[in-house]
Amino acid sequence: MPSYVDLYYTPTEEDLICEFYVEPEKISIKECSKHIAAESSTGTWTEVKTMKKRIEKISAKVFSIDKKKRIIKVAYPLELFEQANIPQILSSIAGNIFGMKIVRNLRLLDVSIPKKMLRGFKGPEVGLEDIRKITKIKERPIIGTIFKPKVGLTPKEMADLAYKIYSAGVDYTKDDENLGSMRFNKFEERVIKMLDVIDRIRREQGRNVIYAANITAPAETMLKRAEFVKKHGGKCIMIDIITSGWSSLQYIVECMIGSKMIIHAHRAGHASFTRNTKHGISMLVVAKFARLAGVSALHTGTVVGKMEASEQEVVKINNFLRSNINGIKKVMPIASGGLHPGLVPNVIKILGKDLIINFGGGLWGHPMGAEAGAIAIKQAIEAAMKGIPIKEYAKEKKELREALKRWM
Repeated sequence: MPSYVDLYYTPTEEDLICEFYVEPEKISIKECSKHIAAESSTGTWTEVKTMKKRIEKISAKVFSIDKKKRIIKVAYPLELFEQANIPQILSSIAGNIFGMKIVRNLRLLDVSIPKKMLRGFKGPEVGLEDIRKITKIKERPIIGTIFKPKVGLTPKEMADLAYKIYSAGVDYTKDDENLGSMRFNKFEERVIKMLDVIDRIRREQGRNVIYAANITAPAETMLKRAEFVKKHGGKCIMIDIITSGWSSLQYIVECMIGSKMIIHAHRAGHASFTRNTKHGISMLVVAKFARLAGVSALHTGTVVGKMEASEQEVVKINNFLRSNINGIKKVMPIASGGLHPGLVPNVIKILGKDLIINFGGGLWGHPMGAEAGAIAIKQAIEAAMKGIPIKEYAKEKKELREALKRWM
């Protein structure tokens, strides 16, 4: 039987390293670690007669156990994985192990991916720098919004609103993650009307604004919708990557190669397995594989908004997305969820300027209307970029002043 625990083992440069938080159930952490390594690589619950020496050599190895912090590190030889197959990789390192009775709690905290594995992934065709080139916005955060109400608006209503808020300073709009192709808002009609607005803004104002059309659906339908967006001159599609799944994401990204399409990745549903700090998978792990899969922009958290996430976690995720890794393009982080103009200075202070800041209710709920909401957001960003306290800046800016009265 393979030795799944070897505290003298030194990982090679070709090993994939996983860091887990472990709470065993009625056994030692060392014994529990052995079963985690076995179940996620070559083993099962008992010895088998079909095990061979050559198979033992590719077994996972626990090489570090911190009993006090309950953190273990496991090295996985690359032979265990199919190149660039994210579903297969995660079925191994984040599969059955979460359901074992000997585990009370188990959380995949982080993965360190070796260069040889990275070479199998193309990453984004359109990355952070490309989004800046498209929008011609070089220094400040990109101003985004989600149409509200989340669902219920017609394509014409969305288009009329889009023209107003783009004209007021918004750079980037997106469908809500709940909005598919409904009776009151068919996908094809919505896309055509929204792209007409994009063209109008370009003609009248010389600005390259973006619309992210939500194509989320079964994979074949997603491809048809992505092709429809492309055919009509669209530059951005949105995918709910958790509910659609890694297979669908990789499929669409591969099909879109050569189209220079922005892949906007929404993470709806992620908290079902990322929120519990003792069990599940961290958002950092999700972000790492999303970047490898080829997304252009990814929702990562706001710290100060309505969604749960610590500053340390969100900063770490954003730093990874914007880091230099094996020639793979950087990904644009998206801060979205419960934001309003008054929170802008803190968002920029914590997360930096290389991000899309998305506003829903914090734009559409402005007392003076949506256009004033867009202007107030633009003013808040101006204040932050100039280093002027937002309340001071608001003294001469009516829209911002009203927003602060409403939400601060």
